[in-house]
Amino acid sequence: MKHWIVCRHATGALAALVGFLAMGAAAETTNTLSDAEIQGRQLARQLCESAPKENFTNSGAHQISDGNSRNELPLKYETIITPTNWYVLYTVGISVIKISHNGYNQNKYEFQTGTGKTLNLCGNDLMTPFAGSDFWIADLGLEFFHWPQQKVLKKEFHRQCACTVLESTNPNPTTNGYSRVVSWIDEDSLGIVEAFAYDVNGKKLKNFYPKSFEKDKASGQYQVQSMIMENLQTGSRTRLEFDLKKP
Repeated sequence: MKHWIVCRHATGALAALVGFLAMGAAAETTNTLSDAEIQGRQLARQLCESAPKENFTNSGAHQISDGNSRNELPLKYETIITPTNWYVLYTVGISVIKISHNGYNQNKYEFQTGTGKTLNLCGNDLMTPFAGSDFWIADLGLEFFHWPQQKVLKKEFHRQCACTVLESTNPNPTTNGYSRVVSWIDEDSLGIVEAFAYDVNGKKLKNFYPKSFEKDKASGQYQVQSMIMENLQTGSRTRLEFDLKKP
């Protein structure tokens, strides 16, 4: 997942997972913004301009648990680079989402149903679970970095990483969506160390964090082996496990 990574352990391959959406044009001129807001937009822009350097395919498991039951489905992730853009294909069972990126342009979301029909999604449609998991479609595209209101709150060490804390605020939150997201961004790799999403009432709704790592013998770099998304209000939890041994 692009930038769902910790500290300096990103690799060109795994750093491609769930790509970033380019920042849109600012509504206000920079001279009306505080230094924290200017820095926030600059950081969000830097994150959004990142792109994978190579194609990548991996597989694993998509595990959902709510304390009473557990469901596991096969997971496949693909990053494809084209001459003009790049896109990701995220497949869980019969559910497939394609997220296309093209520089500063809007992300394009295409959801393939079990019957083979393709639906183009946008807006509030993105605030829905993908394959019944705690990862919403908006999470897979990291839509919050596209919101116009970005602000650097502070810098601190978090989970053993030197981080910049970035607050992304939704100017028009819906009743079932996020009002803001606070992310700890590693200053070295620009990976997300941890992120909290808040509901429309300002209460914590979700917590995302990478869980475990494995060192690649060839490159000497660390790869994310599993990622966790927790719904703090329902107690549901989704874990993505990647098989790093497969090419």
